[in-house]
Amino acid sequence: MEKSMSDTVVARPVLDGARARESAFDGFVRSGAVIETKAFAGATGDQGGYAIPKEIDAQIDAVLKAASPIRSIANVVQVGSAGYRKLVTTGGTPSGWAAETDVRPVTATPTFVEIAPPMGELYANPSASQAMLDDALFDVEGWLAGEIAAEFAKAEGAAFVNGNGTNRPRGFLQSPTAATGDAARAFGTLQYVPTGAAADFGGNGAERLIDLVQALRAPYRQGATFVMNATTAARIRKFKTSDGQFLWQPGMATGQPATLLGYPVVEAEDMPDIAAGSHSIAFGNFRLGYLIAERAETSVLRDPYSNKPFVTFYATKRVGGCVSNSEAIKLMRFAVS
Repeated sequence: MEKSMSDTVVARPVLDGARARESAFDGFVRSGAVIETKAFAGATGDQGGYAIPKEIDAQIDAVLKAASPIRSIANVVQVGSAGYRKLVTTGGTPSGWAAETDVRPVTATPTFVEIAPPMGELYANPSASQAMLDDALFDVEGWLAGEIAAEFAKAEGAAFVNGNGTNRPRGFLQSPTAATGDAARAFGTLQYVPTGAAADFGGNGAERLIDLVQALRAPYRQGATFVMNATTAARIRKFKTSDGQFLWQPGMATGQPATLLGYPVVEAEDMPDIAAGSHSIAFGNFRLGYLIAERAETSVLRDPYSNKPFVTFYATKRVGGCVSNSEAIKLMRFAVS
């Protein structure tokens, strides 16, 4: 019996456009297919400009908070342009006392200071072979997010501590410093507490740490944090009270930070080691004292031509930062005075 043509099953190849994609971004990363394009900062659609989906942006932010310690304790705001400004009042509204029938003279007005965090373009430039991208079992979105997060966290960690403010954030250790208290010190200048000895804690390290804590006024101590690197932390972990109790208390649960004098400790590897004149320990309320301003979008350009057979992904994000309240952060200086 002859089969009719309608009974014959013909195996036809599935066209690439008919394949199921996990997402439009997945298709863009693997093959450069333009499903949806968005232009950022001069990157037009025909140049391959593409916005990372919100799911990947959230993954990057989570890794950044874990790997960039200052970001996890600072005040992070989302901005729409590089011209972000913040007003800070340097004193409350002046007031006075008067009897019931006394004349109420006019009081002075509050004083404001404008804060403009220096901003720069943070970028990462990872590559992958086209064969790797073609592998269906390879989590290309997770890989790309991890590569970008690692590069961004490394650059952020250094900039938020020691950045010079030129095309990048200004780190809090780059602020001017003075030994005078809040009432006599100019706004924008951080107060330091000397240890009394060059490159050392002096006679009693525990007492110096207490001096540092008490230099921060009570309203700011609510939510304050110690910041130091691992080498300095190893030195302080050996401090004991007169009755033999350790000042350092390790976290009681996984993910819970250790405490020093009752305040959490954050390790930032970009903090300097103890040396003559160094500011190796910071203590303060960074949520009130340090401002991070960033654009919410991360843009990616896919370049399969410059370095064949590798595909390069150029990711950028604008980030800025600076000290917003110089009374909220104190430094310990390892010096005689």
